[in-house]
Amino acid sequence: MKSIDILAPVYNEEDCLHELANRIQIVIDKEPNYKIRLILIENGSEDKSWEIIQELSKKNRWISCVKLARNFGMDGGLTAGLEYATADAAVLMTSDLQDPPEVIHDFIRKWEEGFDNVYAHIDKRTGISLIRRMNSQIFYWLAGKLAGSAIPRNVSDYRLLSRKAYESLRGLRESNRVIRGLVGWMGFKSASIAIIRPPRFGGESKAHSWHVIGLGVRAILAHTYAPLRLISLLGVFLSFGSVISLIFTTALFLFVGVPFPGFGTLITVIVFLFGILFLMLGIMAEYLALIYEEVKRRPSFLVDQKINLK
Repeated sequence: MKSIDILAPVYNEEDCLHELANRIQIVIDKEPNYKIRLILIENGSEDKSWEIIQELSKKNRWISCVKLARNFGMDGGLTAGLEYATADAAVLMTSDLQDPPEVIHDFIRKWEEGFDNVYAHIDKRTGISLIRRMNSQIFYWLAGKLAGSAIPRNVSDYRLLSRKAYESLRGLRESNRVIRGLVGWMGFKSASIAIIRPPRFGGESKAHSWHVIGLGVRAILAHTYAPLRLISLLGVFLSFGSVISLIFTTALFLFVGVPFPGFGTLITVIVFLFGILFLMLGIMAEYLALIYEEVKRRPSFLVDQKINLK
């Protein structure tokens, strides 16, 4: 009998955990040919999530748990779950039920067809604010322009990975981890399942605007050197423009005379060029920060406790 591990990080999801367990149980009942295990990764919650996880794991032997020392983010939680995955395939999902567990059936059918990476493509999002929707669209537009196909548009972390795919993902040890980008980089045989993402079952979203923007910047910079190349191109463009400006100013001086001082224009140009300069320094600083995180070689997570796991 083949097996499937479902990995779900948990951060302040006390309102969702019982419903999540109930719906995963239904999935298990409808897939009698598979041994399915749910691995919950408690990610530094400040509510009663850990107590509920302990309760669920005692009542259901198919639920295993990892308690992390603190919150390591969604990608850190998924990385921790991958360390304990041993099944023939692993499903990566959120615990807030915005990744409908029922889609796992569709994932399994595609996996049976020979696909190693079966991911959810979000056709429609419900229950999110206009600002969050705009942030997502801007992020995917920039990612598409700068990172190419490494971060597909409207694709979340919700997916099924075959054993060879998730073991390969587990072997990628970089510190700046964006799971969907790393999976896209690996390039295994992939298929998508279109879903409508429902609103949260309960609790509050942790995806605040500044947090999402920070993750978006990290995701893009971790998977492309395009901004650095744009700096070089911008430098060439500005240098070429300065030569043209010098030729024009010299001709104006020879044939017309001393031009009007143009104080306002001069200030505008100076401010513009300083803005470009600080933008370039900011981009290089972001890359430097990524390099700094890599050279420290700190782990992506630290485990505090385990339940039903070796």
